[in-house]
Amino acid sequence: MLERRWRPDGPLDVRTTMAPHRRGTGDPAWQITPDGAIWRTSRTPDGPGTLRLVADAREGVVVARAWGPGAGWMLETLPQLLGADDQVAEFRRLVERTASGGYELLRELAARYAGVRVGRTSRVFEALVPAVLEQKVVGREAWRAWRWLLGRYGEPAPGPAPAGMRVFPAPEVWRAVPSWDWHRAGAEAVRARTIVNAAPHAAKLEAAGSAEADRLLRALPGIGVWTSAETRQRAHGDPDAVSVGDYHLPSLVGWSLTGRKTDDAGMLELLAPFSGHRYRITRLLEISGRRPPARGPRMPARDYRSF
Repeated sequence: MLERRWRPDGPLDVRTTMAPHRRGTGDPAWQITPDGAIWRTSRTPDGPGTLRLVADAREGVVVARAWGPGAGWMLETLPQLLGADDQVAEFRRLVERTASGGYELLRELAARYAGVRVGRTSRVFEALVPAVLEQKVVGREAWRAWRWLLGRYGEPAPGPAPAGMRVFPAPEVWRAVPSWDWHRAGAEAVRARTIVNAAPHAAKLEAAGSAEADRLLRALPGIGVWTSAETRQRAHGDPDAVSVGDYHLPSLVGWSLTGRKTDDAGMLELLAPFSGHRYRITRLLEISGRRPPARGPRMPARDYRSF
């Protein structure tokens, strides 16, 4: 076991900052235990690792412990995971300049959630696979597939991790998943093929910055703007990677900022004054709990295992 105590340079809400890396209830790679500790696994460049995070409010530090071959790497990159490089001060100055233009809500949210940062895992393929599983389906359908695949192919988490935790499989393992196990997981052939086709390019994706990763990702079959953005938000901590093509997001942005629902084009127009921080805006709106009135049926959950 290795340990590191890290002091952030400003307010930090560890749980909310880490929340985008959780893939639903029962995520085998991300759990919170009754003592409030956050547990996360990752396949690092040095191998599997388990990370345990606890925020010590009294001393103003984050206490991190790690196990496994990847323990050293996970502690070394801890500040980046928790948003140490996030340009949140730049965002606050931008909000102050634009608040008088009808964006008072954003100034309020920036103050309310001052401890929420955009961190990065630096593990692109690890962020890509669940993003592909979430394509064009409801969350619980994608998370069910994620749980099944990690339970079947992931390694047990190193150290004293909570029961059932698993480490993301290596790219070559994803390439070898047979068609019948994709079916058992509830992932149809299109999403399965997208992941299998992307696996040989994992090393190149890991070495790219956010802009280059966007180009490389979107050159792969089955990966578009939405999937690339969802991946880079987590892997690169890109505060501008807005999820164009999301089922709910344009309505949320339009209703929150103007009182009217809108489409992708309208959403991008509303977010244009915040270029460089457009994902951050959508993240703040999502965690605020604001929702436009529902006037239609919800997107149904499907079970491809019965097809």
